[in-house]
Order: sequence, then structure tokens, then C-alpha cells
Amino acid sequence: MSDNMLTVRPYLPADADLTIDIFLRAIREVASKDYTQAQVDAWAKVEDREAWAKRRSSRPAWIAQYGNVSIGFADLVPDGLLDMMFVHPDYQGMGAASLLLATVEMEAKRQGLGRIFTEASLTARPFFERRGFSILRSQTVEKRGQTLENFRMEKFLR
Repeated sequence: MSDNMLTVRPYLPADADLTIDIFLRAIREVASKDYTQAQVDAWAKVEDREAWAKRRSSRPAWIAQYGNVSIGFADLVPDGLLDMMFVHPDYQGMGAASLLLATVEMEAKRQGLGRIFTEASLTARPFFERRGFSILRSQTVEKRGQTLENFRMEKFLR
């Protein structure tokens, strides 16, 4: 694989369904190694497609592409929250998440933010630690009657 195959472009409203698909598959096929089936079933749901589409369109968001295939996405909330970052299971380990994170960090700096933070899953925690994030605390979140552990993490931008 050559790096020039991997690119990032801005999110478009027409990308809503493909981001939902990536989100659901990443949880069901990747995060499932760190969470129980009941937890995965509670987490891997998008009940309101319009609300999802509105959230993605209301903030800077990006799509990672491998050639012309959309393989991942990320977004940034004005307060510096990296709200979502998921990569399709078939394209993990190719650098898409690193490229998306670099894009988020660049945009955060452009906006004058001194730090970004995220709520990382058990699955994503090592990725963020390797990229300079520190754990503020572990926390338990409730999703549709299931409790899931995740980590509030932050990174200061230079």
C-alpha cells in the first residue's frame, strides 16, 4: 500500500449513511473483543439517522479515503472534544486513524484550541496513548441499559 492512496476530505451531508455503517461495523467487529455482546448490542445502534446526520454536519468532520473508498471518519466539537473517530474493520492498521487524528489536531490548532479530549473505548485507548494522550479518568457510561467502561483522555497541542 502506498501512502498516497490514503487521503482525508471534508465530510459531506451525503456521507451520513456510510459513517453510520463504519460506526456500526467498527463496534460490532473490532470493539467486540473488549466488550460483551450485550454491551456491543446496546452501543452499536443509531436510532435517529436525521439526528446523526445533523450532528456530523454541525461541526468540522472528515472522511478518510483509501483510493475512492470511504474507510473512516472523525469530527471535532467546538470545545475540543474529538467526539467520534472510527475506521472500517477491513481497513484497520493502514494509518487512517492517524491521518484523521492529525487532521483533527490541525483544525483544533487553527481554531486556537490548546487541547483536545476524547472518551476513548477500551479498544481505542492504546491508540490514543501512543499518540500523546493522557488518561484523566476511567469512567462508566450507560448505553440503553448497559454500562460500558471508557476513558476520558486529553492531549495538549503545541
